[in-house]
Amino acid sequence: MIQDGPLNPQQWLAQYDETLKQAAAKAEQTDQALRQIGGSASSPDGQVTVRVNASGATTELVLRPGVRDIEPEQLARLIMRVTQQAQADVSSKVIDTMREFVGEGEALDFVRSRMPVADVQEEQPMAKRDTRADDDYFDNPPDLIK
Repeated sequence: MIQDGPLNPQQWLAQYDETLKQAAAKAEQTDQALRQIGGSASSPDGQVTVRVNASGATTELVLRPGVRDIEPEQLARLIMRVTQQAQADVSSKVIDTMREFVGEGEALDFVRSRMPVADVQEEQPMAKRDTRADDDYFDNPPDLIK
C-alpha cells in the first residue's frame, strides 16, 4: 500500500505487523520445505546405500550381504565416500530450495558456504577378504609387495 502523505503511527504499525506476518509465513514455508529434503547415494555395485537429512546427517545406512567380502578398511572408505556423495546430493537440493525462498544473493551465498560438497576420489577396486583358514593363510601368505 503506497500512500502520498506521511503515515500515522497506527498505519505504520499495521504495515509493519503485516510485514512480520509475511516473513514468519515465509520462514515456516522454508522450514517445512527443508524438513522434506533428503539426499541419498549408493555405491556403484549397490552394496552400500546412505541416506542423509537436510543438514547432511546420516539417517539410514543400508549394507547388502556382499559387503561381507570387502576388507573392513575398504568398506569404511566406501561408506565414507558414499556418505559424502549423499551429502553433496542433499546440498544441491537445499540450495535449490533456498533459492526459491531467498533468491540469489548474500543469504544464498551464506547457505552455499555452509553446505558439504563431495570430495570426489578415484574409485579403487575393492579387494575381497581372504577367507582361508588361518593355517592355510599362514602357510601360504598373500604377496604384499610385488
